[in-house]
Amino acid sequence: MKRGAGLRCPNCGKGALYRKYLKVQDCPACGNQNSLYPADDAPPYFTILIVGHLVIGPLLFFPFIWQAPTALVLSTVMPALLVLTLLLLPVVKGAVVGAHWSLRTREVVEEP
Repeated sequence: MKRGAGLRCPNCGKGALYRKYLKVQDCPACGNQNSLYPADDAPPYFTILIVGHLVIGPLLFFPFIWQAPTALVLSTVMPALLVLTLLLLPVVKGAVVGAHWSLRTREVVEEP
């Protein structure tokens, strides 16, 4: 999971995990077929869970949220949430791919 979260191949830790923003590629260094490990809906779910607990929960304790106009709160909080979510999503997806690699789900997927 640590290698995947570092956006590297979970097998060797040297090759890049992604070809584009979230497009998993086969490892150019060791040839591991990383695209066989399904990430599906887990990365967005975990990313929303992390961002919600790290930002939204503590933010509710600040009086700014309750006293400021709604438009001001949304215009300041929403861009920060968007940026944080977009930055965490590849890391979380890499960790999920790394977890699938470590659990050897490829063998389960390949079997008829």
